[in-house]
Amino acid sequence: MADDFSFTIEQSLGVISESKGGWKLELNKVSWGGRPAKYDIRSWSPDHQKMGKGITLTKDELDALKALLASGTFD
Repeated sequence: MADDFSFTIEQSLGVISESKGGWKLELNKVSWGGRPAKYDIRSWSPDHQKMGKGITLTKDELDALKALLASGTFD
């Protein structure tokens, strides 16, 4: 199964933060296993060969998150 794992960062949208070790929390459009790209938030090593846990969102989910953040109804 590990041999089937593949990903392509199709578009880098921005860096959210960076650790002292050089890993960056990024927002990218990523295609997983050859499927259509989705929005992805996760930490990446400097060479993008290793990654941390993250979250993958559809365009609709990203729009909902954007609206939630813009509402400012949380602490």
